[in-house]
Amino acid sequence: MPFKRTPQTFNSSIKTVKIGTGDHAVELGGATTFPFYTFDSQSNWVPKIGVEVSDLGVGHWPAGIREYYDCAGSVAEIARKASQVKGADFVCLHFEGADPNGHDRSAEECVQIACEVAEAVEVPLVIAGSKNTEKDAHLFEKIARALHGRNALFLSAKEENYKAVGAAVGLAYGHKVGAESSVDINLAKQLNILLNQLGVSTESIVMDPGSAAAGYGFEYLVSTMDRVRSAALSQNDAMLQMPIITPVSFETWNVKESVLPEEDMPQWGPAEERGVHMEVVTAVACLASGSDAVILRHPRSIETVSSLIRALLG
Repeated sequence: MPFKRTPQTFNSSIKTVKIGTGDHAVELGGATTFPFYTFDSQSNWVPKIGVEVSDLGVGHWPAGIREYYDCAGSVAEIARKASQVKGADFVCLHFEGADPNGHDRSAEECVQIACEVAEAVEVPLVIAGSKNTEKDAHLFEKIARALHGRNALFLSAKEENYKAVGAAVGLAYGHKVGAESSVDINLAKQLNILLNQLGVSTESIVMDPGSAAAGYGFEYLVSTMDRVRSAALSQNDAMLQMPIITPVSFETWNVKESVLPEEDMPQWGPAEERGVHMEVVTAVACLASGSDAVILRHPRSIETVSSLIRALLG
């Protein structure tokens, strides 16, 4: 008996969130089917790729990345070249140096860097903090004010600081707010509700339900994103219909497979190759599980993932 497939269609969709301005603005989200299910329904959904740029420069990154940015000196020059990476849709400025337990860069220094980067690039900006909730709340308020009108996305508001971040970033200066939770669908939904009750519209929220490198508890992340996307489409859950962004590079370039020197593990091959493979594998799995945007670091990773997206979407 021949198999007759019935397309799975939904009456709901993932919201679209616009970042950036003018001709270079980018829309995240908009899916009406599960990721890459083009056999069910055609949609305009195309996942986006961001390039990570650190406020510490590229000196601490692998040789292949340093070679790409060889002629770039300042963070602004690095960002300009990052925006030209083939397959890149936006730039993510990561303030690693703002961490109080690290370089503890001042908010004033960070604001200056952010303004210089904003002048150097035309593509949308995503601003990522130091992961210190107290410092980031203060930092984001200053940067959001300085970048007023650029419609940037700030990563991220957490349960501990969502009021300060949401009020400054989303309400006072009209940027988009990243809602970061810890690999749990209920926590992700609750944070979205809290931000919405604060006054941040659902069209201004992008979800970050957690991140991990492949092989490092990654199955929990994948199952969480699967459940989020299923509830958003199948159950029409409005508080889970925000697009998802995953900062893949923040995790994949810190695991042992990416950082152990070849002389320590000769059987593993070159460290940089391992890092690229880890980044690509993790990014692809995230996209297949529901991410609407991924942030990557290595130009080769970006080009590879971009090519794969084009191939899968035809």
